[in-house]
Amino acid sequence: MKLVSAWLRIPFWQRVVGGFVLGALAGWALGPAAETWFGPLGELYVTLIKMIAVPLVFFAVINAISSLHGQKSVAALSGRTFLWFVITAALAVCVGLGVGTVLQPGAGGLQLSMASNYVPREVPSVVQVLLDVVPANVFYALSGIGTKVNAAGETVLAAGRGSILPVIFFAGLVGFAIVKLGEKVTEARKLVGQMSDIMIQVTRFVLEVTPIGTFGLIAGLVGSYGFEKLLPLGHFVLALYVACALHIVVVYSALLLAHGLNPLKFFRGAAPGMQVAFVSSSSFAAMPVALRSITHNLGVNKDYGSFAVPLGASIKMDGCGAIYPALCAVFIAQYSGVPLTPEQYVVVLIASVLGSFGTAGVPGTAVIMATVVLSAANLPLETIGYLYAIDRILDMMRTMTNVTGQMLVPVIVAKETGLLDQAVYDNPSSNVGVDDPDPTPPRA
Repeated sequence: MKLVSAWLRIPFWQRVVGGFVLGALAGWALGPAAETWFGPLGELYVTLIKMIAVPLVFFAVINAISSLHGQKSVAALSGRTFLWFVITAALAVCVGLGVGTVLQPGAGGLQLSMASNYVPREVPSVVQVLLDVVPANVFYALSGIGTKVNAAGETVLAAGRGSILPVIFFAGLVGFAIVKLGEKVTEARKLVGQMSDIMIQVTRFVLEVTPIGTFGLIAGLVGSYGFEKLLPLGHFVLALYVACALHIVVVYSALLLAHGLNPLKFFRGAAPGMQVAFVSSSSFAAMPVALRSITHNLGVNKDYGSFAVPLGASIKMDGCGAIYPALCAVFIAQYSGVPLTPEQYVVVLIASVLGSFGTAGVPGTAVIMATVVLSAANLPLETIGYLYAIDRILDMMRTMTNVTGQMLVPVIVAKETGLLDQAVYDNPSSNVGVDDPDPTPPRA
């Protein structure tokens, strides 16, 4: 028991890095035998991640949408806010795909050696992808049942072959139904929240074995292919930072300019929230500072801001839920030598945008979202474990991107609806002193 307590006292990211280093050493020392001895640990970890993805996303999406119930004071603003969440998320996915395609961070990975063992399913057309979002059988979708072609050339049902998109679609319908029924289904709404909490706890349990899974995956990789196959991980870090920086500096600035707002003033006022997000790697930890930043520094009406920022922390994550999984898809396709088709790009876009709404703030959001997107696009999942070893470095920039977007959208919507104090925005403070009065008091 003391050993377990001592283990848990070590910061999680240090345990993961330790598993990475020990796995690399074991692979180097044992060679191909490391894959036989330790490879199953990595396979088990990947299977556990697959196991929790569907129920976690299902209950998280329902809970996020049903939580809109009772927001009477901002009902008229909800649709506009949500629309901008979708627009910025879609732009973030495009940035991730574009940077991955141009920089090619996965070049020089396993390539044909792994691709030779990869048997893709027939890639559907764009129209078929959109049609498949609606599940013909909800229970098949929830159980992960899809189809595969057997040795005889027959299409048969198979576990683990289903797409996550029908699950997200059905969860969205259930969530909106709960909102529509209101007080009639109060107990159901509570139950969904409780199930979401349970799945978050299950996710925490699974993530605790990440160091062991990382050890097994890296030991097998180095033992089979050598250290040089780890070099693309550094390229991935660079690509992610470039993608997030482009999204913040170029995309967000363009949106602000389109609304007649000075981007430099926005970044000055939003700086406290961005700084806390980068250091803490937590959207929820940065939420109070982000809220104070947009109301005190940037002139967003406090009543609206108090709704929009918590909502954004719950369902909007341009870094973790859009840029990262999109970049992962491109990276893993390049790393594994599996070419992406135009249809798969569309699947990545849809899965990233839809899946990001509901899993923000969930522990391990990035790896869950990557699993969701890769499964939807029918790409190999094993490389996720390699990326998780460097997740702490990635998470700082991803979270700062999340929180910056969570502050940007309320500013844009406030500007569009007359809820922005332009004088405050044009003279932003760069601090969030608790003793300073709020320039935009709540409406009566």
